[in-house]
Amino acid sequence: MALFDLPLDELRAYRSESPEPEDFDAFWDKTLQQAREHDLDARFEPVETGLSTIEVYDVTFAGFGGHPVKGWLRLPAGATEPLPLVVEFIGYGGGRGLPHENLLWASTGRAHFAMDTRGQGSAWGGGGGTPDPVGAAPAYPGFMTRGIDAPENYYYRRVFTDAVRAVEAARSHPLADAARTVATGGSQGGGIALAVGGLVPDLAAVAPDVPFLCDFPRAATLTDRHPYREIALFLKTHRGRSADVLRTLSYFDGVHFAARGRAPALFSAALEDQTCPPSTVFAAFNAWAHEDKAIEVYDFNDHEGGGPFQEAAKMRWLRSYA
Repeated sequence: MALFDLPLDELRAYRSESPEPEDFDAFWDKTLQQAREHDLDARFEPVETGLSTIEVYDVTFAGFGGHPVKGWLRLPAGATEPLPLVVEFIGYGGGRGLPHENLLWASTGRAHFAMDTRGQGSAWGGGGGTPDPVGAAPAYPGFMTRGIDAPENYYYRRVFTDAVRAVEAARSHPLADAARTVATGGSQGGGIALAVGGLVPDLAAVAPDVPFLCDFPRAATLTDRHPYREIALFLKTHRGRSADVLRTLSYFDGVHFAARGRAPALFSAALEDQTCPPSTVFAAFNAWAHEDKAIEVYDFNDHEGGGPFQEAAKMRWLRSYA
């Protein structure tokens, strides 16, 4: 697929027209306050993996509604002092995988926490282990329209709350340096990292790659690729509900979380990305509130983005922060 979105000079100036709810902050303050009424109950159980350079812990903590959420904590073997902490969120349909996967960040000498995504983990990778016990109104298959009848019921309210609690759980480990905490992820994971960047005020850095869940009004009408397509197919059946659906989505738009970003940020975008169109990524980047921000652009890539080149860019960039 050749370039299909705005030219790069227009992307650098693009601003989303996604309306921000007047009670956006109050909604999230109340949501997180309710979650914190439950004991975090973070538990770290060592796992025998056969690895000699990295130690892995099976983590369980209380997320939204006190529901148990899983994760892996990976540490450089033999670490005795608190380490910079990378909290990573997973792409759409994937789970935390197996304990011996995803060793990059621990191999750099950092603590690495990978959060499982509730209800997901059966589309690719090594699987997941966190159910979503909350029911929902009728939805199109997938996760994008679960509970879309109201912000209080929407699936990503639970996921974003889990993610904030994941940061709290990871920081509670004695070998994690809370002052040097980074949130990162790609695609859905990048969108979750944006939400965390807007909801957790004291991160050291945020690094979202080709982030999903941004600029919903444009994304849902610009691309016909899933997962955004789930929204259009829901509305194809549920005629006349566009305004209500967009209102719900406005509480979860990465653009509005970006406007509250209080840490340095490194984004990435791919100009042939039909899954997360570049204008939707730039909408969040251009809204990011912290002045220390940069974006890596991959001219001829689709949703794979920079791949290992972006990993190298993040490793170089993070040396200044964590």
